[in-house]
Amino acid sequence: MPASSALRLLLLLAPILLLAPRASVSAAAGAGVGVGTSGGGQLWCVAKNNADDGALQSAIDWACSAGGGRADCAAIQQGGACYDPPDLQRHASYAFNDYFLRAGGAANPVACDFSGAAALTALNPSYGSCVLPSRLVHCVHIRYLGVPFKA
Repeated sequence: MPASSALRLLLLLAPILLLAPRASVSAAAGAGVGVGTSGGGQLWCVAKNNADDGALQSAIDWACSAGGGRADCAAIQQGGACYDPPDLQRHASYAFNDYFLRAGGAANPVACDFSGAAALTALNPSYGSCVLPSRLVHCVHIRYLGVPFKA
């Protein structure tokens, strides 16, 4: 694809990606369009509201395991700041977000998928004494077929 055609395509896609709901950002990342962010806003990886409880528990087990995601899940263990039983959604969001940050955060949006049980959000999921950290984001960079574009 000539550079001018790629640039036109990127100019058309940029407003769509910037205004897209959080699920679309994840979908775009898996479809060959990389969305990287740096500084300006914040992103968290959270459990989807409609995710199956069994899928969430399996994803938590993997994310928190030494042989899997190696997320630090101490805060969602009994006595931890984010234990809050029996809220599987909140536990999953904590584990998913910790794994996502360790896997590169916004620079690696595909790390927030967990077989479709997770999505990126700009809404802070922290509650009470449970604080879910985020990476700061400054601007959106879009890559399509290896052609970088910066707005």
